[in-house]
Amino acid sequence: MVDNAWMNSSTLLVVAQWLLGLFVLVLVAVLISIVVMYVVDKTQTKHTIRRNFPVIGRFRYMFEDLGEFFRQYFFAMDREEMPFNRAQRSWVYRAAKNADRNLAFGSTRDLTVNGTIIFANAPYPRQSEEKTQPAPVEIGPYCAHPYAPASFFHISGMSYGALSPVAVRALSKGAKLAGCWLNTGEGGLSPYHLEGGGDLVFQIGTAKYGVRNEDGSLNEQRLKELSEMEQIKMFELKLSQGAKPGKGGILPGVKVNKEIAQIRGIAEGQDSISPNRHPEIKSDAELLDFIARIRGITDKPVGIKFVMGDPAWIDEFIEAIKQRGEAAAPDFITLDSADGGTGSAPQALMDYVGLKLSESLPILVDKLIAAGLKERIRVIVSGKMISPADVAWALAVGADFIVSARGFLFSLGCIQAMQCNKNTCPTGITTHQKSLQKGLDPQVKAVRVANYHKFLEYGVNIVAHSCGVSDPRQLNRRHARVITHTGDSISLAERYPPQAPRV
Repeated sequence: MVDNAWMNSSTLLVVAQWLLGLFVLVLVAVLISIVVMYVVDKTQTKHTIRRNFPVIGRFRYMFEDLGEFFRQYFFAMDREEMPFNRAQRSWVYRAAKNADRNLAFGSTRDLTVNGTIIFANAPYPRQSEEKTQPAPVEIGPYCAHPYAPASFFHISGMSYGALSPVAVRALSKGAKLAGCWLNTGEGGLSPYHLEGGGDLVFQIGTAKYGVRNEDGSLNEQRLKELSEMEQIKMFELKLSQGAKPGKGGILPGVKVNKEIAQIRGIAEGQDSISPNRHPEIKSDAELLDFIARIRGITDKPVGIKFVMGDPAWIDEFIEAIKQRGEAAAPDFITLDSADGGTGSAPQALMDYVGLKLSESLPILVDKLIAAGLKERIRVIVSGKMISPADVAWALAVGADFIVSARGFLFSLGCIQAMQCNKNTCPTGITTHQKSLQKGLDPQVKAVRVANYHKFLEYGVNIVAHSCGVSDPRQLNRRHARVITHTGDSISLAERYPPQAPRV
């Protein structure tokens, strides 16, 4: 009995030692794997999250993949998240990476919701060989240097300061690859905007950053110097922004470093808060005077950007233009949506002020047509325009160009972390922390910016061909329909009847 007990104890000891050895081997293997993954993640340049958060960042991609199989067990479904849902973001990510953009089984989009847009396919759609290249559309016929871009999709205004230098560099290089323009945003012209060598639109905000005197007034000499740069094609006078109409730009002092302060002409480390309007402009007449002043200095197209409030103002502004003649009109209008994006804004303005593009765009286009100014004043739209369907709808309603900010942020790798104003953006896009910026490789992301642009325009072409036209610019309101409160749809041509110019 003693011998048996001893043998049992000896066997248990051997087993325990074997299990301990196995555990140690597994632990060593796990540690080695973690070290290898850490090194791989820190040295690769394609995935920002993995580079900034090695090993841990891998769980994001695992959860994305598993989400497709476990979606029915969670509340955050494909199309429930705001401001952009998972289905929207996923399409941009796949387009930017040139990954498969086809889906299986069926759409997760609810086609019964009031206001939903659908397109009317033609019985005999266009074939791919019937595709035509979009013709250039001229902006600024009364300028010495008009601008005529062919692309209809471009990068909206995002300031250096709100964005990191590596993000601006990637957008600049990507815009050149894509053949679209990049709007500087109201933060002035940085060297990173110029690096790509592509077309730029210089935005003049209410604080005149980059073209301001010490008292905040317009520095005409600096404006003249900018206009002599070949890359700068147009100037946009910002009156208001969709996410914060009635409030100027806001850049927290933690993001105002020495370089940003010099570019903007402000104090380092202090909050950069723009006035809620241009002090020189308090009437339609003064607005037209200021447009003429900028155009006279630059000899290039000058437009205005605003979010629509009371539509009656458009009538008043058009009347002021008619009194002076169409040459006095802005060369373009950038119409922003109340659900547009921003790096920082009061919630009261973001949630409750301004009209959405779905309401304001038809109003603006119809009023310009009725006044006989639609061909004179080009219409650019912005505000949650990130998918081919969004862009196709805007073209059908009457927009000449579409610009997007957040769509291109997603192409850079934005994960909608909602940290834009805190200098803690995990993807390095809206932070000035060097440790986080390291994860964003401008060369890799520039290609993704160009891919997103390419496949968005390709997607718009698919919609256009299905509707029976060879060029997206041929889309009109007959090609789109909107779901009503009854669950049925009506044509946009019926919802917004075409306007005839007033004699």
